[in-house]
Amino acid sequence: MEKIVIIPTYNEKENITAIISAVINLNLGYHILVIDDGSPDGTADIVKDLMKLYPEQLFIEERKGKLGLGTAYIHGFKWCIEKGYNFIFEMDADFSHNPNDLERLYKACKDNCGDVAVGSRYVPGGKTENWPWDRQLYSRGGSIYTRMITWMPVNDPTAGFVCYKRKVLETINLDEIMFVGYAFQIEMKFASWKLGFNIVEVPITFIDRKIGYSKMSKGIIKEGVLGVLKIQWQSLFKNYSKRLKSDSQFIAG
Repeated sequence: MEKIVIIPTYNEKENITAIISAVINLNLGYHILVIDDGSPDGTADIVKDLMKLYPEQLFIEERKGKLGLGTAYIHGFKWCIEKGYNFIFEMDADFSHNPNDLERLYKACKDNCGDVAVGSRYVPGGKTENWPWDRQLYSRGGSIYTRMITWMPVNDPTAGFVCYKRKVLETINLDEIMFVGYAFQIEMKFASWKLGFNIVEVPITFIDRKIGYSKMSKGIIKEGVLGVLKIQWQSLFKNYSKRLKSDSQFIAG
């Protein structure tokens, strides 16, 4: 099995049918795994009905309670590795990430030597639409701040539209990823980079959600600010790899 898109959900009933249909209707072989955190609006029930239409392409994992974005993706990563997928994607349910860009991320890993492909707002050709000025300030400022602290060569470290090669997620000790919110995306890229994997950025247009409510909060932003410091400090002592190999690319700093 080649490609699977992980979509975490919490109260996404307005978007979930459309986003699933958009991905599957690409007709490019993408499977979808929805990780639903007990959405009280019935999101999971909608997905389970759609599974009858797409029994070999659509799957769901249900969790009890809102457990956080990071743990949802970690759960999804482990599921996808167990099932044997080779390219594993992160994508939001709200169309802020354009499904038509999935193939560009895939090709960046498949054909252009990327181990991790990041859909980036902050490389030439990338941009945001419909964002208020304060959200743009937080996002751009957070990206610059992260690069200053970590020296990680990624222009959009908080991006949530990502393709990972299977070998990356198999190498990272996912149980060592400590953050669940804003800083989760930073830590995953940081771990990949510290393990020597090649991260490439693909320009995308990020469009703010039109339906539903943003999950961004002051607590998530605070986690990002303090989390970057913690990530860098703990990198002096932490090994992100499941297994040490003689090849230096698998040695975490």
